Amino acid sequence: MSTRALIALALLALIAGVLAYVRPQLMRPGELPTNAELKIGITQEFENLNPIVMSMVATTYIYRMVGRSLIQLDEDSQWLPQLATQIPTLENGLARRVSDGEREWIEAEWTIHPQARWGDGEPLTCRDFRFSWEVGLSPNVGVPNIEIYRQIRDIHIDPDDPKHCTFEYREALWNFNRHHLLYPLPEHLERPVFELHAEQPEGYEQNSNYTRDPTNPGLYSGPYRIVNLGLGSHIILERNPHFFGEEAHIERIVIMLIPNTGTLEANLRAGSIDMVSQLGMSFDQSLAFANRVQAQELPFRVNFQPGLTYEHLDLNLDNPFLADIRTRRALVYAIDRQGLVDALFGGLQPAAFHNLAPTDPWYTEDPARIVIYRHSRRKANRLLDEAGWVWRDDGYRYNADGERLRLRLMTTAGNKVRELVQIYLQDQWRGIGVDVRIHNDPARVFFGQTMRRREYGGIAMYAWSSSPENNPRSMVSSESIPGENNGWSGQNYPGWSNARVDELVDELDRSFDEKERLDLVHEILWHYTSEVPVIPLYYRSETSVTPINLTGYRIPGHQISAANHVERWRLMDAEELTRYRSDAQ
Repeated sequence: MSTRALIALALLALIAGVLAYVRPQLMRPGELPTNAELKIGITQEFENLNPIVMSMVATTYIYRMVGRSLIQLDEDSQWLPQLATQIPTLENGLARRVSDGEREWIEAEWTIHPQARWGDGEPLTCRDFRFSWEVGLSPNVGVPNIEIYRQIRDIHIDPDDPKHCTFEYREALWNFNRHHLLYPLPEHLERPVFELHAEQPEGYEQNSNYTRDPTNPGLYSGPYRIVNLGLGSHIILERNPHFFGEEAHIERIVIMLIPNTGTLEANLRAGSIDMVSQLGMSFDQSLAFANRVQAQELPFRVNFQPGLTYEHLDLNLDNPFLADIRTRRALVYAIDRQGLVDALFGGLQPAAFHNLAPTDPWYTEDPARIVIYRHSRRKANRLLDEAGWVWRDDGYRYNADGERLRLRLMTTAGNKVRELVQIYLQDQWRGIGVDVRIHNDPARVFFGQTMRRREYGGIAMYAWSSSPENNPRSMVSSESIPGENNGWSGQNYPGWSNARVDELVDELDRSFDEKERLDLVHEILWHYTSEVPVIPLYYRSETSVTPINLTGYRIPGHQISAANHVERWRLMDAEELTRYRSDAQ
């Protein structure tokens, strides 16, 4: 039986298992959640709610409910102020190019919303951003998006108005003002901790109030505050009375961790949860559930949104087997990626060529600009032959030292689709003599330890989500390779180093010409696809399940989650829902 047929059978078994678990008497089509409480299911545990060290999508999803950044990227991919009152630009005069004859840089004036406060009532000011910048530059703090902080040379606070400050940037960069990932830290709570532990590697992260006292209201600036946290279980949020924006409609939000994607529907239909987040049902589960919602008139809405997320495989280039580019290219040629997406998603999620998704303005599939690997077992075998990997009678390849070509493949435990993909890849690579061993970690360990410290050894599967026209510096620059020397900062987990790419990411930021930026990005993609530090698998559509009476909810389809506007979410009562449906018809 073919691998595709085996995966199809596994999917049927998975769906059948979920349905068998759901008993008809547990369904509640007549019951609707109210604004008193909304229970959300999520499959991925968070690692640390400190905004400058968080890297997991689950953490950022939660943080968007309790925290705010300087600016935001809305559902229509428009840049808008969030904690700032206005975005400074060269055109509106709030930013200016400055030169001293030797170098050129930009200075920009930022003003924090006059009513912005922390959850304990303390005013949120430029001092909190300056403190965050100081922490972000510490060599002993592991910051995934460290370039955000490196780009700022200094933050000058107006002595007469702590809400007004001038950012002095190191260079004149075209995207200087895109600070959607620049979060403040509450200086009044966090500075004593930082000063006490700043000289100890990871000392600040381990002793931060976000770790030691996560229900402290002064840590949060968003529409909600965390009031209860059970690791591996749940998080309870309640409205923040000091939030400067629109008051949230829903009084209380409970986020429940359900690590196994196969049990989410059972919990949804049983009433244990009211909603499944974007980190919930897999694409195939969402499709199947959407059909059941329609056939059985269930009180849910299944949401689909093409996004800037792509599933991929990081190759650890410290592994001597993967250091040879011929081996990496052989691994790509051996994968029938179209067969994979056809088997798992009915072809509705496209196979990926590189890290940029089709919805990104910088996307290309021009073979003159990127290297495209069409499935070819013949080419894969030829490359391994050239690399000195010889077949033996046991069906595996060995090198001259008698070592078997064995690689470890890791992903997040409990994600059924990823586990099926692992089986598919294992079979594909077995066909060219590669012995692949599967070993998975819980998401919290996988992202918080295994990837952050580059301990995955061989191959790691997970997803990247980005904003449009985003410089990939944190993923491709040699300065972004996490290590002890930089406090495990950066997200270049393969450990890829290319001197020309290092130059290109710098040039990309400095170019104010749109066409020139496009050419630079495509040159980066050429090196990225040619040297294969990463194997792209497929571009993902974001899915979620919401109660039929929830309004104000949209999936943006980019790095900023739907929770960014959680204060707009509102649950209609039965009478209002009836009127809404009538008007819609």
